[in-house]
Amino acid sequence: MNALLAAAPHVLHQAFFGALAAWGFGILFNFGRRCLVWATAFGAVALAVRTVALDAHWSLEAASFAAAFVTASLALGFRDRLGAAMETIALAGCIPMIPGAFFGNALLGFFSLTAPDVVDVEMTVFESLRAFLRVIFTLGAIGAGLAVPAHLVKARRT
Repeated sequence: MNALLAAAPHVLHQAFFGALAAWGFGILFNFGRRCLVWATAFGAVALAVRTVALDAHWSLEAASFAAAFVTASLALGFRDRLGAAMETIALAGCIPMIPGAFFGNALLGFFSLTAPDVVDVEMTVFESLRAFLRVIFTLGAIGAGLAVPAHLVKARRT
């Protein structure tokens, strides 16, 4: 119980900034006020779930899958209120989980290989590929996490 209370500020911090980022993406996607509120809430949920999973020593990919799965499941639960925009709103809530730092590291590493005098080429290639693969697998995990609940509900109806 004490561990939960000790972790709460960290989870709330991540949830707040996940909500803020999802709100920003909702603005970019031209969401209306009602959809913007939902996207903000889903962003908070997604980052909170991912943070709890990461704190439990899950991999980034597994934590991202779980967070996207929970977010998509919640969106399905509020299908009557969200209407046709349900999946788009859930996606906007998950966008803050995209690992931009890994993508940036991969790009910078690949760009550094074009320098006239590259030091430790093998290690640079390895680290750049590793970062790029983390991005690809995390994006795949988020996509799968968003898609699986809808397919499970669809399969249950048939």
